[in-house]
Amino acid sequence: MLGAGLIKIRGDRCWRELTCMDYHYETQPVPNPIAYFMHRSPWWFHQFETLFNHFIELVVPFFIFLGRRMCIVHGVLQILFQVLLIVSGNLSFLNWLTIVPSIACFDDTSLAFLFSSRQGGVKDQLAQVQVKRAAGEQLPLRYGCYVRKVVNISFGLLIAYLSVPVILNLLNSRQVMNTSFNPLRIVNTYGAFGSITKERTEVIIQGTSSMDPNDPAAVWEEYDFKCKPGDLKRRPCFISPYHYRLDWLMWFAAFQTYEQNEWIIHLAGKLLAQDEVALSLMATNPFAGRAPPRWIRAEHFKYKFSRPGGKHAGDGKWWIRKRIGPYFPPVNLQGLQKFYEDRSWPHPAQA
Repeated sequence: MLGAGLIKIRGDRCWRELTCMDYHYETQPVPNPIAYFMHRSPWWFHQFETLFNHFIELVVPFFIFLGRRMCIVHGVLQILFQVLLIVSGNLSFLNWLTIVPSIACFDDTSLAFLFSSRQGGVKDQLAQVQVKRAAGEQLPLRYGCYVRKVVNISFGLLIAYLSVPVILNLLNSRQVMNTSFNPLRIVNTYGAFGSITKERTEVIIQGTSSMDPNDPAAVWEEYDFKCKPGDLKRRPCFISPYHYRLDWLMWFAAFQTYEQNEWIIHLAGKLLAQDEVALSLMATNPFAGRAPPRWIRAEHFKYKFSRPGGKHAGDGKWWIRKRIGPYFPPVNLQGLQKFYEDRSWPHPAQA
């Protein structure tokens, strides 16, 4: 959490100016329906959200060292923060995993309500141990206890040693966001949303059965993905903690070029060949039950949320879009032959 907070402060100036949340809900990887409405919150609420984010990530982590009560407060606040992120976005399993370490902030007393009070149960056994200790009775240490102590101390020293470059990275003004400093990746440095995109762009993949892709009369039909924005009238989905990795990668591809994401041309070849595995990753196949498309292209669009209660929303549109231009030009299987050979990829028509 501390790493995520520091990368924000050092990264995008909007985190320092308290304006990042003006854009986040609309431009996050895979927005959900709650994000649609949260995006329209007043400016002062977005500023409060940003301040709350800084408090949770930069201040609350130190509560762990301030005694039992503050440690419990830390756990409650961290879990509450992750729940808010889960509700307002589809950040896959990341938030759920971040909740797990916070559970360690709660001691036996604070978690006692989860266990039965029946005789012979966990709570009853613990109570008996506490009574014996209060009476000054020394409990015999078993051989396994010594082994466990040695193992715990060994792991503690190992983690402390491996954490040195992680801590140095946190203190460095040129902090790296997500990386590992050892080959086993036992201890790593994390961070998220060090910079916020101010506009949402989407890559829309289209296919046509036309012989000539440059024919103005050619009909281009769109492929929809499982969850990412595409069809303007499709409601944003809830998928957390599930993760549609292809949709996530399409978000990254949208603010880069296809030369930086050659896998998207690979995907185009699979769609041209009506590859069943590739199509299973898509929500719709406009050529289902028909001959495969002769050409595939990708168009680049700017997407914005429609305004709740506005004209577009009244027409059932969750999104408004405007074409930016081509993302990659029309391609066919024959034209991709050399592209695949140069990369030692199996040609879809031959697979």
